[in-house]
Amino acid sequence: MIVSRQNALVKLVKSLSDKKNRDALSLYVAEGVKTVEDAIEKSQRIETLICSEKRYPLLPQKFFTAAVKTEVFSNELFEYVSGETTPQGVIALITKPAPALPKKSYSVFLDGVSDPANVGAIIRTAAAAGYNDVFVTSDCADAFGPKAVRASMGGIFRVNVITGEREKLLDKVFVPLVVADMGGENVFLTDLHSPICLAIGNEGNGVSEMVKSRANKTVAIPMGNGMESLNAAVSAGILMYNLKKDF
Repeated sequence: MIVSRQNALVKLVKSLSDKKNRDALSLYVAEGVKTVEDAIEKSQRIETLICSEKRYPLLPQKFFTAAVKTEVFSNELFEYVSGETTPQGVIALITKPAPALPKKSYSVFLDGVSDPANVGAIIRTAAAAGYNDVFVTSDCADAFGPKAVRASMGGIFRVNVITGEREKLLDKVFVPLVVADMGGENVFLTDLHSPICLAIGNEGNGVSEMVKSRANKTVAIPMGNGMESLNAAVSAGILMYNLKKDF
């Protein structure tokens, strides 16, 4: 059992809170029993399973079988490395998957979305609504950051995340690009019958001019009672479900 904060694995887990280290090591952190179980179900490569001494004897065998290796932390040390307010006693260090080539299917383009909770929630909804590819511009919050992974509720294991510079990502969009913008047409009156890529912009500034210039269509959610905007993840959810007809 590991008890020291100076242990190399402890330092590794703490270092993965930094995107630079996640990118360099191609590793990210998933925490919580349900989240790790989802990772196992979706055949993610778990390099290291970390359990608290309290949780270790309670986990089913499949958790240990799925991991390359397992380590046990003292309860106090687990709380030190955990990103949760109430730790559940299990963390997985998972290899970041290499992105697959995007398909000509429903996808989402995150254009500078800065809140990791929004990024994660949009990924969660994308997975549920059948949007297979999620493009994430390099100025977005990292989809593999702890807060985004947590907010995705397992969605991160179910979509193809493609990260890169805005222009290069746009060149990989092989279906009509539909931009969310308050100047667009009422989405509830929009009738599309083929796969699209929905672009969601930054919480404060909206969709970038570069992305707008590539748009095939612009849509908006009508507002009442003097309201001017919705949370980015809420907007994305409404738009995704209204633009997809083939459930």
